[in-house]
Amino acid sequence: MKKILLPTDFSQNSWNAIAYALQLFKDDTCTFYLLNTYTPIVYHTEYVLVSPEQFDLGYSARDTSVRQLEEFELKMNQEFKNPNHTIETMAVFNMLIPEVKDIVKEKNIDYIVMGTKGATGAKEVLFGSNTVHMFKNIKCPILAIPDDFDFEPLKEVLFPTDYEIDYNDNHIKPITNITSLFIANLNILHVSYGYDLTEKQQSNKATLKKYLKDQTHLFHNVSNQSVPHAITDFQLKTRINMLIMINNKHSFFENLFFKSTINQIGFHLNLPFLVIPSNI
Repeated sequence: MKKILLPTDFSQNSWNAIAYALQLFKDDTCTFYLLNTYTPIVYHTEYVLVSPEQFDLGYSARDTSVRQLEEFELKMNQEFKNPNHTIETMAVFNMLIPEVKDIVKEKNIDYIVMGTKGATGAKEVLFGSNTVHMFKNIKCPILAIPDDFDFEPLKEVLFPTDYEIDYNDNHIKPITNITSLFIANLNILHVSYGYDLTEKQQSNKATLKKYLKDQTHLFHNVSNQSVPHAITDFQLKTRINMLIMINNKHSFFENLFFKSTINQIGFHLNLPFLVIPSNI
């Protein structure tokens, strides 16, 4: 049974991500944890963090959270009723990231699915701040769904990699579990810059091949392009339904998303994006 965490702020964007998750895992037995974290707009930190109820500051926020969670749960059951799926709602007085950390550990969460719309809604903002903080701080596979993306069955999945990762079960199982849902083809994309693979890269590639022996896959190599441009070009040639990356420190993932400004990389993601931490 899969355990899926669905953080929500009750926006249309978060509902869109929830709808995607329910359709993606429609044939799997799953428990979906629908999470809303809340804090009163104004509170006295010294006292409220200990016991917000002392000042009745938490009651109104909690009531609103519980009511909206119930509305979302009802909508999930009405639009995507599935006997394979169980829904549990969680209204929690906390900040989002620390609460998600606790739930991932306590519930042994398999995937987090969330929307990606930035707080400003600006087109040049690739991810909202919550999504970026998730990528950086949460040790769990995170599936980020673009605003207004309509679900489509997986046929072609793109997995760019630099072969600098010592692949293990924690890296590969979240990928093959997803691709097996629709018997999708996995495209492994490597961007080279005129140099042969090092011994370490060759060894890691061989390990990856072993992991994928029962998975339909193709290896692709392109030269002298930036990773964003290589991904964009691949999308133009092949109808990709999902992008997957492993968030490895000091890798091109970190350089791409955390060290470059969004308007410099010229990369606008319009696909569901699965990010797998290198260390879980």
